[in-house]
Amino acid sequence: MTERPPLSRKLSAIAESATLKVDAKAKALQAAGRPVISYAAGEPDFATPQFIVDAAAEALRDPANFRYTPATGLPALREAIAAKTLRDSGLEVDPSQIIVTNGGKQAVYQAFQAVVNPGDEVLLPAPYWTTYPEAIALADGIPVEVFAGADQDYKVTVEQLEAARTERTTALVFVSPSNPTGSVYTAEETRAIGEWALEHGIWIISDEIYQSLVYEGVRAVSIVEAAPEAAAQTILVGGVAKTYAMTGWRLGWMVGPADAIKVAANLQSHLCSNVNNIAQRAALAALTGPQDEVEQMRQAFDRRRRLIVAELSKIEGVTVPNPLGAFYAYPDVRGLLGREWDGVRIDTSLELADFILERAEVAVVPGEAFGPSGYLRLSYALGDDALLEGVRRVQRLFA
Repeated sequence: MTERPPLSRKLSAIAESATLKVDAKAKALQAAGRPVISYAAGEPDFATPQFIVDAAAEALRDPANFRYTPATGLPALREAIAAKTLRDSGLEVDPSQIIVTNGGKQAVYQAFQAVVNPGDEVLLPAPYWTTYPEAIALADGIPVEVFAGADQDYKVTVEQLEAARTERTTALVFVSPSNPTGSVYTAEETRAIGEWALEHGIWIISDEIYQSLVYEGVRAVSIVEAAPEAAAQTILVGGVAKTYAMTGWRLGWMVGPADAIKVAANLQSHLCSNVNNIAQRAALAALTGPQDEVEQMRQAFDRRRRLIVAELSKIEGVTVPNPLGAFYAYPDVRGLLGREWDGVRIDTSLELADFILERAEVAVVPGEAFGPSGYLRLSYALGDDALLEGVRRVQRLFA
Protein backbone atom coordinates (compact mmCIF):
# COMPACT_ATOMS: atom_id res chain seq x y z
CA MET A 1 0.00 0.00 0.00
CA THR A 2 1.10 3.51 -0.74
CA GLU A 3 1.30 5.65 2.35
CA ARG A 4 -1.06 8.58 2.53
CA PRO A 5 0.40 12.06 1.98
CA PRO A 6 1.55 13.97 5.07
CA LEU A 7 -0.62 16.46 6.89
CA SER A 8 -0.35 20.16 6.15
CA ARG A 9 3.10 21.38 7.17
CA LYS A 10 1.69 24.84 7.84
CA LEU A 11 -0.99 23.66 10.25
CA SER A 12 1.30 21.10 11.86
CA ALA A 13 3.63 23.94 12.84
CA ILE A 14 0.89 25.87 14.63
CA ALA A 15 0.98 25.57 18.42
CA GLU A 16 -2.09 25.08 20.59
CA SER A 17 -3.27 28.23 22.40
CA ALA A 18 -1.24 28.25 25.62
CA THR A 19 -3.89 30.11 27.59
CA LEU A 20 -6.63 27.69 26.59
CA LYS A 21 -4.32 24.75 27.27
CA VAL A 22 -3.59 25.89 30.84
CA ASP A 23 -7.25 26.65 31.44
CA ALA A 24 -8.29 23.23 30.15
CA LYS A 25 -5.75 21.55 32.46
CA ALA A 26 -7.08 23.55 35.42
CA LYS A 27 -10.67 22.58 34.60
CA ALA A 28 -9.70 18.93 34.29
CA LEU A 29 -8.10 19.03 37.73
CA GLN A 30 -11.18 20.76 39.14
CA ALA A 31 -13.38 18.07 37.60
CA ALA A 32 -11.20 15.46 39.31
CA GLY A 33 -11.96 17.06 42.66
CA ARG A 34 -8.88 19.19 43.22
CA PRO A 35 -9.54 22.72 44.54
CA VAL A 36 -7.64 24.46 41.74
CA ILE A 37 -8.03 28.22 41.36
CA SER A 38 -7.39 29.30 37.78
CA TYR A 39 -6.12 32.69 36.61
CA ALA A 40 -5.58 31.31 33.11
CA ALA A 41 -8.53 32.29 30.94
CA GLY A 42 -9.23 35.83 29.83
CA GLU A 43 -12.95 35.43 30.42
CA PRO A 44 -15.24 37.57 32.57
CA ASP A 45 -16.95 35.58 35.30
CA PHE A 46 -20.13 37.65 34.97
CA ALA A 47 -23.25 36.51 33.15
CA THR A 48 -24.08 38.23 29.89
CA PRO A 49 -26.44 41.13 30.76
CA GLN A 50 -30.07 40.00 30.65
CA PHE A 51 -31.22 42.56 28.08
CA ILE A 52 -28.74 41.07 25.62
CA VAL A 53 -29.98 37.55 26.31
CA ASP A 54 -33.56 38.78 25.87
CA ALA A 55 -32.68 40.25 22.47
CA ALA A 56 -31.29 36.87 21.41
CA ALA A 57 -34.43 35.11 22.63
CA GLU A 58 -36.56 37.53 20.64
CA ALA A 59 -34.41 36.94 17.56
CA LEU A 60 -35.19 33.23 17.81
CA ARG A 61 -38.82 34.02 17.12
CA ASP A 62 -38.04 35.69 13.79
CA PRO A 63 -37.68 33.15 10.94
CA ALA A 64 -35.60 35.67 8.98
CA ASN A 65 -32.74 34.86 11.34
CA PHE A 66 -32.79 31.22 10.22
CA ARG A 67 -31.62 32.12 6.71
CA TYR A 68 -28.38 33.21 5.09
CA THR A 69 -27.66 36.89 5.56
CA PRO A 70 -24.86 39.07 4.10
CA ALA A 71 -21.44 37.51 4.71
CA THR A 72 -20.10 40.82 6.00
CA GLY A 73 -22.79 41.11 8.68
CA LEU A 74 -26.31 42.36 9.31
CA PRO A 75 -26.64 45.96 8.04
CA ALA A 76 -28.05 47.19 11.36
CA LEU A 77 -25.13 45.71 13.30
CA ARG A 78 -22.56 47.16 10.92
CA GLU A 79 -24.18 50.56 11.38
CA ALA A 80 -23.97 50.14 15.16
CA ILE A 81 -20.28 49.18 14.92
CA ALA A 82 -19.67 52.24 12.73
CA ALA A 83 -21.31 54.43 15.39
CA LYS A 84 -19.19 52.80 18.11
CA THR A 85 -16.03 53.28 16.06
CA LEU A 86 -16.77 56.99 15.72
CA ARG A 87 -17.64 57.35 19.39
CA ASP A 88 -14.76 55.37 20.88
CA SER A 89 -12.03 55.47 18.23
CA GLY A 90 -12.70 58.87 16.68
CA LEU A 91 -12.92 57.42 13.18
CA GLU A 92 -15.86 57.94 10.86
CA VAL A 93 -16.36 54.92 8.61
CA ASP A 94 -19.05 53.72 6.27
CA PRO A 95 -20.68 50.44 7.32
CA SER A 96 -19.30 48.96 4.09
CA GLN A 97 -15.85 49.22 5.72
CA ILE A 98 -16.87 46.73 8.42
CA ILE A 99 -16.99 42.94 8.53
CA VAL A 100 -18.72 41.08 11.36
CA THR A 101 -16.66 38.00 12.30
CA ASN A 102 -16.88 34.88 14.43
CA GLY A 103 -15.18 36.45 17.41
CA GLY A 104 -12.16 38.71 17.56
CA LYS A 105 -9.84 35.82 16.64
CA GLN A 106 -11.31 35.51 13.17
CA ALA A 107 -10.94 39.26 12.70
CA VAL A 108 -7.25 38.99 13.67
CA TYR A 109 -6.73 36.06 11.32
CA GLN A 110 -8.42 37.80 8.39
CA ALA A 111 -6.57 41.07 9.00
CA PHE A 112 -3.22 39.33 8.53
CA GLN A 113 -4.50 37.37 5.56
CA ALA A 114 -5.56 40.67 3.96
CA VAL A 115 -2.25 42.54 4.21
CA VAL A 116 0.57 39.99 4.60
CA ASN A 117 2.29 38.24 1.69
CA PRO A 118 4.76 35.33 1.91
CA GLY A 119 8.02 36.44 3.51
CA ASP A 120 6.66 39.75 4.83
CA GLU A 121 7.81 40.71 8.29
CA VAL A 122 5.31 41.80 10.93
CA LEU A 123 6.58 43.72 13.94
CA LEU A 124 5.12 42.13 17.05
CA PRO A 125 5.58 43.99 20.34
CA ALA A 126 6.18 41.53 23.15
CA PRO A 127 4.75 40.40 25.50
CA TYR A 128 2.01 39.52 23.00
CA TRP A 129 -1.21 37.52 22.90
CA THR A 130 -0.48 33.93 21.93
CA THR A 131 -2.60 33.98 18.76
CA TYR A 132 -0.76 36.79 16.96
CA PRO A 133 2.42 34.93 15.91
CA GLU A 134 0.41 31.90 14.80
CA ALA A 135 -1.99 34.05 12.75
CA ILE A 136 0.97 35.80 11.14
CA ALA A 137 2.53 32.44 10.28
CA LEU A 138 -0.74 31.24 8.76
CA ALA A 139 -0.52 34.22 6.40
CA ASP A 140 3.03 33.10 5.50
CA GLY A 141 4.44 36.11 7.31
CA ILE A 142 7.38 36.28 9.70
CA PRO A 143 6.71 37.63 13.21
CA VAL A 144 9.51 39.88 14.47
CA GLU A 145 9.36 40.26 18.23
CA VAL A 146 10.14 43.65 19.77
CA PHE A 147 10.37 43.19 23.52
CA ALA A 148 9.64 45.78 26.20
CA GLY A 149 10.09 44.70 29.81
CA ALA A 150 8.56 45.73 33.10
CA ASP A 151 10.92 48.70 33.30
CA GLN A 152 9.08 50.13 30.27
CA ASP A 153 5.62 49.11 31.53
CA TYR A 154 5.78 46.59 28.67
CA LYS A 155 5.39 49.35 26.04
CA VAL A 156 7.66 49.49 23.00
CA THR A 157 9.11 52.74 21.70
CA VAL A 158 9.44 54.14 18.19
CA GLU A 159 13.19 53.72 18.52
CA GLN A 160 12.80 49.99 19.18
CA LEU A 161 10.42 49.59 16.25
CA GLU A 162 12.75 51.47 13.93
CA ALA A 163 15.67 49.27 15.00
CA ALA A 164 13.61 46.19 14.07
CA ARG A 165 12.30 47.54 10.76
CA THR A 166 13.71 46.16 7.51
CA GLU A 167 12.81 46.48 3.84
CA ARG A 168 10.54 43.46 4.34
CA THR A 169 8.52 45.03 7.19
CA THR A 170 4.92 45.28 6.05
CA ALA A 171 2.81 45.46 9.21
CA LEU A 172 2.81 46.31 12.90
CA VAL A 173 0.63 44.85 15.64
CA PHE A 174 -0.57 47.51 18.08
CA VAL A 175 -2.56 46.59 21.19
CA SER A 176 -3.71 49.04 23.85
CA PRO A 177 -4.93 48.00 26.39
CA SER A 178 -2.72 44.97 26.16
CA ASN A 179 -3.30 41.30 26.62
CA PRO A 180 -1.28 39.95 28.45
CA THR A 181 0.13 42.94 30.35
CA GLY A 182 -2.76 45.36 30.87
CA SER A 183 -0.54 48.21 29.69
CA VAL A 184 -2.14 51.26 28.05
CA TYR A 185 -0.18 53.54 25.74
CA THR A 186 -0.57 57.28 26.31
CA ALA A 187 -2.01 59.47 23.56
CA GLU A 188 1.47 60.82 22.86
CA GLU A 189 3.04 57.35 22.65
CA THR A 190 0.23 56.18 20.40
CA ARG A 191 0.54 59.18 18.09
CA ALA A 192 4.30 58.71 17.75
CA ILE A 193 3.89 55.07 16.75
CA GLY A 194 1.08 55.86 14.33
CA GLU A 195 3.04 58.63 12.64
CA TRP A 196 6.12 56.39 12.40
CA ALA A 197 4.09 53.65 10.71
CA LEU A 198 2.56 56.22 8.36
CA GLU A 199 5.98 57.58 7.43
CA HIS A 200 7.25 54.14 6.46
CA GLY A 201 4.10 52.86 4.75
CA ILE A 202 3.51 50.11 7.31
CA TRP A 203 0.11 48.53 7.88
CA ILE A 204 -1.19 48.72 11.46
CA ILE A 205 -3.31 45.92 12.92
CA SER A 206 -4.78 47.52 16.04
CA ASP A 207 -6.60 45.21 18.45
CA GLU A 208 -9.12 47.24 20.46
CA ILE A 209 -10.97 44.39 22.16
CA TYR A 210 -10.20 45.79 25.64
CA GLN A 211 -10.74 49.44 24.71
CA SER A 212 -13.52 50.03 27.26
CA LEU A 213 -11.78 48.32 30.19
CA VAL A 214 -9.54 51.08 31.53
CA TYR A 215 -8.96 52.43 35.04
CA GLU A 216 -7.71 55.39 37.10
CA GLY A 217 -9.25 57.88 34.69
CA VAL A 218 -7.16 56.59 31.78
CA ARG A 219 -8.55 56.56 28.24
CA ALA A 220 -7.32 54.13 25.61
CA VAL A 221 -6.80 56.46 22.67
CA SER A 222 -7.19 54.69 19.33
CA ILE A 223 -4.22 54.91 16.99
CA VAL A 224 -6.53 56.24 14.24
CA GLU A 225 -7.60 59.06 16.56
CA ALA A 226 -4.07 59.86 17.67
CA ALA A 227 -2.71 59.74 14.09
CA PRO A 228 -5.77 60.22 11.81
CA GLU A 229 -3.85 60.00 8.54
CA ALA A 230 -2.76 56.47 9.47
CA ALA A 231 -6.36 55.27 9.12
CA ALA A 232 -5.72 54.60 5.42
CA GLN A 233 -3.33 51.81 6.40
CA THR A 234 -4.93 50.61 9.65
CA ILE A 235 -7.27 47.73 10.38
CA LEU A 236 -9.09 47.86 13.72
CA VAL A 237 -10.28 44.62 15.27
CA GLY A 238 -12.67 44.33 18.18
CA GLY A 239 -15.70 42.56 19.57
CA VAL A 240 -18.22 42.22 22.37
CA ALA A 241 -16.57 39.33 24.24
CA LYS A 242 -14.74 41.15 27.02
CA THR A 243 -16.76 44.32 27.58
CA TYR A 244 -20.14 42.59 27.63
CA ALA A 245 -19.14 39.19 29.08
CA MET A 246 -20.01 37.50 25.77
CA THR A 247 -16.99 35.28 25.15
CA GLY A 248 -19.08 32.29 24.11
CA TRP A 249 -21.27 34.26 21.70
CA ARG A 250 -18.35 34.53 19.23
CA LEU A 251 -18.98 37.97 17.80
CA GLY A 252 -16.20 40.26 16.61
CA TRP A 253 -15.45 42.67 13.78
CA MET A 254 -12.82 44.27 11.64
CA VAL A 255 -12.86 47.88 10.41
CA GLY A 256 -10.54 49.19 7.73
CA PRO A 257 -9.90 50.72 4.32
CA ALA A 258 -12.32 49.61 1.61
CA ASP A 259 -9.75 47.62 -0.39
CA ALA A 260 -8.54 45.64 2.64
CA ILE A 261 -12.10 44.97 3.76
CA LYS A 262 -13.03 43.80 0.26
CA VAL A 263 -10.36 41.09 0.12
CA ALA A 264 -11.14 40.00 3.69
CA ALA A 265 -14.85 39.86 2.82
CA ASN A 266 -14.08 37.63 -0.14
CA LEU A 267 -12.19 35.30 2.19
CA GLN A 268 -15.00 35.23 4.73
CA SER A 269 -17.58 34.47 2.05
CA HIS A 270 -15.78 31.17 1.44
CA LEU A 271 -14.57 30.57 4.99
CA CYS A 272 -17.83 30.69 6.94
CA SER A 273 -20.47 32.77 5.10
CA ASN A 274 -22.34 34.87 7.64
CA VAL A 275 -21.91 34.88 11.40
CA ASN A 276 -24.69 33.34 13.50
CA ASN A 277 -27.63 35.72 13.20
CA ILE A 278 -28.81 35.26 16.78
CA ALA A 279 -25.39 36.33 18.08
CA GLN A 280 -25.47 39.31 15.71
CA ARG A 281 -28.83 40.43 17.11
CA ALA A 282 -27.47 40.04 20.62
CA ALA A 283 -24.42 42.13 19.74
CA LEU A 284 -26.66 44.82 18.26
CA ALA A 285 -28.52 45.00 21.56
CA ALA A 286 -25.21 45.16 23.46
CA LEU A 287 -23.89 48.10 21.44
CA THR A 288 -27.13 50.09 21.37
CA GLY A 289 -28.64 49.23 24.77
CA PRO A 290 -28.02 50.54 28.30
CA GLN A 291 -24.40 50.47 29.43
CA ASP A 292 -25.01 50.44 33.20
CA GLU A 293 -23.98 46.81 33.69
CA VAL A 294 -20.87 47.35 31.58
CA GLU A 295 -19.81 50.06 33.99
CA GLN A 296 -20.59 47.85 36.99
CA MET A 297 -18.40 45.09 35.58
CA ARG A 298 -15.62 47.59 34.87
CA GLN A 299 -15.75 48.80 38.46
CA ALA A 300 -15.56 45.22 39.73
CA PHE A 301 -12.52 44.58 37.54
CA ASP A 302 -10.93 47.75 38.90
CA ARG A 303 -11.44 46.60 42.48
CA ARG A 304 -9.92 43.21 41.68
CA ARG A 305 -7.04 44.86 39.79
CA ARG A 306 -6.04 46.88 42.83
CA LEU A 307 -6.33 43.83 45.06
CA ILE A 308 -4.22 41.48 42.94
CA VAL A 309 -1.48 44.06 42.36
CA ALA A 310 -1.26 44.82 46.08
CA GLU A 311 -1.15 41.15 47.08
CA LEU A 312 1.30 40.00 44.41
CA SER A 313 3.61 42.88 45.34
CA LYS A 314 3.96 41.41 48.82
CA ILE A 315 5.91 38.44 47.42
CA GLU A 316 9.64 39.06 47.61
CA GLY A 317 11.23 38.74 44.20
CA VAL A 318 8.05 39.72 42.31
CA THR A 319 7.64 43.08 40.54
CA VAL A 320 4.17 44.09 39.35
CA PRO A 321 3.82 47.07 37.01
CA ASN A 322 0.44 48.76 37.50
CA PRO A 323 -1.92 47.55 34.73
CA LEU A 324 -4.24 50.35 33.61
CA GLY A 325 -6.43 48.32 31.27
CA ALA A 326 -7.89 44.91 30.37
CA PHE A 327 -8.08 42.40 33.25
CA TYR A 328 -4.58 40.99 33.57
CA ALA A 329 -1.63 41.37 35.87
CA TYR A 330 1.76 40.49 34.38
CA PRO A 331 4.29 40.22 37.20
CA ASP A 332 8.01 40.03 36.56
CA VAL A 333 9.03 36.92 38.52
CA ARG A 334 12.69 36.72 37.56
CA GLY A 335 13.54 37.26 41.21
CA LEU A 336 12.07 33.82 41.96
CA LEU A 337 14.08 32.01 39.30
CA GLY A 338 17.49 30.38 39.51
CA ARG A 339 16.69 29.16 43.02
CA GLU A 340 15.44 26.09 44.84
CA TRP A 341 11.95 26.11 46.29
CA ASP A 342 10.97 23.24 48.55
CA GLY A 343 13.84 21.23 47.12
CA VAL A 344 12.96 21.96 43.49
CA ARG A 345 15.30 23.99 41.28
CA ILE A 346 13.32 26.46 39.15
CA ASP A 347 14.97 28.30 36.27
CA THR A 348 12.11 29.32 33.97
CA SER A 349 8.64 30.76 34.35
CA LEU A 350 7.31 27.61 32.67
CA GLU A 351 8.79 25.53 35.48
CA LEU A 352 7.51 28.09 37.97
CA ALA A 353 3.93 27.85 36.67
CA ASP A 354 4.05 24.04 36.87
CA PHE A 355 5.40 24.26 40.42
CA ILE A 356 2.66 26.68 41.48
CA LEU A 357 -0.04 24.46 40.00
CA GLU A 358 1.32 21.31 41.65
CA ARG A 359 2.14 22.74 45.07
CA ALA A 360 -0.43 25.53 45.50
CA GLU A 361 -3.17 24.30 43.15
CA VAL A 362 -3.18 27.65 41.37
CA ALA A 363 -3.13 27.88 37.56
CA VAL A 364 -1.23 30.76 35.94
CA VAL A 365 0.13 31.16 32.41
CA PRO A 366 3.93 31.31 32.03
CA GLY A 367 5.66 34.11 30.16
CA GLU A 368 6.92 31.70 27.50
CA ALA A 369 3.37 31.78 26.06
CA PHE A 370 3.72 35.51 25.39
CA GLY A 371 7.40 36.02 24.68
CA PRO A 372 10.47 35.75 26.93
CA SER A 373 10.59 33.66 30.09
CA GLY A 374 10.53 35.35 33.48
CA TYR A 375 6.92 36.48 33.73
CA LEU A 376 3.46 35.17 34.60
CA ARG A 377 0.03 36.23 33.42
CA LEU A 378 -2.83 36.21 35.89
CA SER A 379 -6.34 37.12 34.78
CA TYR A 380 -8.31 38.79 37.55
CA ALA A 381 -11.62 38.16 35.78
CA LEU A 382 -12.71 35.75 38.50
CA GLY A 383 -14.63 36.05 41.75
CA ASP A 384 -13.21 38.21 44.54
CA ASP A 385 -12.95 35.41 47.10
CA ALA A 386 -11.22 33.01 44.72
CA LEU A 387 -8.89 35.75 43.53
CA LEU A 388 -7.69 36.54 47.05
CA GLU A 389 -7.41 32.90 48.10
CA GLY A 390 -5.32 32.02 45.05
CA VAL A 391 -2.83 34.83 45.59
CA ARG A 392 -2.51 33.97 49.26
CA ARG A 393 -1.69 30.38 48.35
CA VAL A 394 1.14 31.70 46.17
CA GLN A 395 2.29 34.01 48.96
CA ARG A 396 2.53 31.06 51.36
CA LEU A 397 4.35 28.97 48.77
CA PHE A 398 7.15 31.54 48.42
CA ALA A 399 7.18 32.84 52.01
